[in-house]
Amino acid sequence: MLKIAIFTDDPGWHGARLKRAFAARRVDSCYASLTACRLNLDGSDPSIAIPGFAESLPAGAFVRGVPGGSLEQVTFYLDILHGLKLLGIPVYNDAHAIERTVDKGMTSFLLRQAGLPTPPAWVVNSREDAQDLAKREIDQGHQIVSKPLFGSQGEGLQRHQKTEDLEFLAESNGVFYLQRFVHCGEQSHDFRVFVIRGKTVAAMRRCGQSWLNNVAQGGRCEPVRLNDLLLCRLAEDAASAIGMAYAGVDIICDTQGRYSVIEVNSVPAWKGLQSVSELVIADLLADDFLSLCADSAVRQQASAP
Repeated sequence: MLKIAIFTDDPGWHGARLKRAFAARRVDSCYASLTACRLNLDGSDPSIAIPGFAESLPAGAFVRGVPGGSLEQVTFYLDILHGLKLLGIPVYNDAHAIERTVDKGMTSFLLRQAGLPTPPAWVVNSREDAQDLAKREIDQGHQIVSKPLFGSQGEGLQRHQKTEDLEFLAESNGVFYLQRFVHCGEQSHDFRVFVIRGKTVAAMRRCGQSWLNNVAQGGRCEPVRLNDLLLCRLAEDAASAIGMAYAGVDIICDTQGRYSVIEVNSVPAWKGLQSVSELVIADLLADDFLSLCADSAVRQQASAP
C-alpha cells in the first residue's frame, strides 16, 4: 500500500479530513513533525529520517504546517523539504513555494514583478523609515496596514489612520512590512479563492466583523459562484507567479470595482470555505497530490537500471 507523510504538529480538522480522503483512496498516511526529522549524512539510507518511515522514504509529503522557531531551526525544516524533493519525493507545497509566501515581502515582490494588481507595499529595516513612509501615505489621504512579515490568520495586523497611530507599527524583529489599506465599502469583505494545479476550484466571500475579514478573526463565510472570470483568472495567475501546486489566494475589491491580490497562502486552511462549498476540498487535494505521487513513481521506475 502506498504510504505518504502529512507534515504537521497539529493535525486538527484539516489533518483528519486529509487522512480520511487518503484512506478512501487506499493510501496510508502518517502524521509527522518536521521537528522530529533528521538528516543522515553518513552514507546510511535513508538519508532523511522521518518518524513513521524507518525502512524507506514516503511516496510523497503533504505539508500542512512548518513550525516556527529560530532562523536556524526554520532553515533546517525547509532543508528537509528541499532534500525530499531532490530525492524525487513529491512535496506539496514544496519548500520554494513556502519560502515565497511565508515572507509577505517576497509575495508582494513576485506579484508586482508579474504585473498583477496588488496594493502598494514597502519592507524596511528601520522604524524611522517605516514611520516616515506611513506618515507620507497618511498625509496623502491613504491608510496603512502594518503586518508581521511572517504570520497568518490576521494575527498581529494593525491599521493606521492617523500619524498618532504610528508608534504601534507591527514589526518582525526590526523588519517592517507596510501595505496600503484598500477600502472596499461600508461592509468590510474580501475573497478567498482556492486554486489547485492552476485552476480555481472554490471561492468564498469573507465578511469581517471589523476591518479584518479572516475567518479566524470572526469573518463570516458566504458562497461565491465561479462565474466571475476576472476573479478566478487573477487568483490563478497569482498562484502561477509564485509557483504553487495549490494555494489560497486572498483578493479584495475596492470601491471602484478593481481587484487586488493582498496575500497568497501556501498552507491554506479551508474549513471556512468547506462550510459554503458543495465540493469536498480534501478530496480534490488528495486526488491532485496522489497524481503527482503516481507520476513520480513512474519516473523512478523508468530510470531504474
